[in-house]
Formats: sequence, C-alpha cells, structure tokens
Amino acid sequence: MIIDITQGLSPGMAGFPGDAAYEEAWTFRLGPGCPVNVSRVSFSVHCGTHADAPLHYDATGAPAAALPLEPYIGPCRVIDARGAGPLCMPSGIAAALDDAPPRILLRLMDALDPKRWPGGFRALAPETVELLASRGAMLAGIDTPSVDPESSKTLAAHHACRKAGMRILENLALAHVEPGDYELIALPLKFENLDASPVRAVLRLF
Repeated sequence: MIIDITQGLSPGMAGFPGDAAYEEAWTFRLGPGCPVNVSRVSFSVHCGTHADAPLHYDATGAPAAALPLEPYIGPCRVIDARGAGPLCMPSGIAAALDDAPPRILLRLMDALDPKRWPGGFRALAPETVELLASRGAMLAGIDTPSVDPESSKTLAAHHACRKAGMRILENLALAHVEPGDYELIALPLKFENLDASPVRAVLRLF
C-alpha cells in the first residue's frame, strides 16, 4: 500500500509571502500541425513538498544535487505532534521516540489547505531537533512550510539540523496518515546549484 504525502502543485497555491509563485503555461498544444502537448512551469523550489538543502541557510552549504540520498528513503515514523503552542517542544514527542527509525515525520497541524498560507504555523524548537539528533535521526519532516517560525531571522531549528547533519522535508501532507512506522520515499531532484528541491513523497506499509 502506497500513501501519497505530497502537496499538489497548481496555480493559486499559497507560498511564503514574497517568494515566487507557482505558474504554468503551454509551450505547444496538441492540434493541427502539432502532435504533442508540452508544458512549462516557473516556481520557487520551496513551493509544495520539498527538501531543504544546506545551501538554503548556509552560504557554503551543499546544493540539492550534492545531498546523499540515503536519508530520503527507508524506515520512518509518523508522530502526531499537534499542540497549542507555537513550537513543538521535546516533551511533546519524547515518548513517541522509543526504538524509532532514523527518519521522523511530525504532524504539526490539523489539515493542509494548499490555497491558503497558514500564518502563525507551528514549527520546531531547536531543542526538539537536538532531541531527534540524539536519538539517531537523519531526517526530520513536517507538514508546515518551515521547521522555523515564519518570522524567524535566526533560523535556529534549521541550523540545529545543519549542526546535526539532519535533512529537512517541509510541506508534507500528513493529515490522512495514521501515526506509526512506514517506509519513506522522498527523493529530491538533482538540481546542481539550487538550495532546495521538490519531492514526490510517499509512504509504504511494511
């Protein structure tokens, strides 16, 4: 059984305020004298479900193409980490980490509406990233647009991930997923120079 946890991409979807919007158009259309449809897209690499590369928050960090692929495929655990506070704290997930695989996906919000920007979305405390790292996590995924609050200028959670060598998935769709253990497949595209990449993220039941 395959469970799609990817946010769809379409015109009008919400993006980080000020970032490039998702746009699509046709280069060729099927018709008399043209045997094919060919489309093109323009969008921020942070639209929809994506993997952050270290270059996103570190001037000397690796781009998407240089990311090792092992963190993006393998056993993972989905944890319901919803709560009232603006940050997911270590105490909110510690009990769910016993014998956890090295990829952790955190459900932080009730539901995802790709057409609306979720202002004030829940993010990760850097201490939570440190807890995950101490338990051997190589990847942290969330269903909000960023592991840091949208107003953050220090990006403490991103830098905690950088320090731990932990990879980041953002904008997952987890509202329809039961907590538990799965196999994650969420490979980034091989962008040689860019700071992030869209992924098609899926879960498979063991």
